[in-house]
Amino acid sequence: LAKTLGMTPIGTMAHEFMQAFQALDVRLRDSQKAALEAWVHEYRGDLGIALTDVVGMAAFLRDFDLYFAKLFDGLRHDSGDPYVWGDKAIAHYDKLKIDPKTKILTFSDGLDLEKAWELHQYFKDRIRTSFGIGTNLTNDMGITPINIVLKLVECNGQPVAKLSDSPGKTMINNDTYLAYLRQVFEVDEPE
Repeated sequence: LAKTLGMTPIGTMAHEFMQAFQALDVRLRDSQKAALEAWVHEYRGDLGIALTDVVGMAAFLRDFDLYFAKLFDGLRHDSGDPYVWGDKAIAHYDKLKIDPKTKILTFSDGLDLEKAWELHQYFKDRIRTSFGIGTNLTNDMGITPINIVLKLVECNGQPVAKLSDSPGKTMINNDTYLAYLRQVFEVDEPE
């Protein structure tokens, strides 16, 4: 839909794209890889930043093998500690024998200019960085913004979920499916 309308699929749409594969005709354990593969085939090298937080960074990295790491330009952070996440991403590229300086980390979780600068300073000598500063760049009125987040909870009559690396950002309305998804992707319950 985004491509048809000439829109860039970022934010919620990227999450929903990845989530939808949990309910398509692939094994649940292969859903993330199938979504990454479909993304590559659809965008043919364009929009090459992979979203890592649909089933959590650890599960994502298990699926983000040398093939995908070479195909995608970089990774997008949207939940969890950005410093820990970025260090894990760099370590993963190193493990795959890919020079992290040829890749990019895009940070987009609740940023303001100061936080973006701090992240850039921390990572600048190890990997390229970019930033998606939305609400906190345009909301300069001193009013706390409302948090309106929409994610899929069902697709094709089946439950789907987003397992976030940040407590409270997991989105689902089916606890049985959530437990199954955690089991399949070897994701522990948050403490």
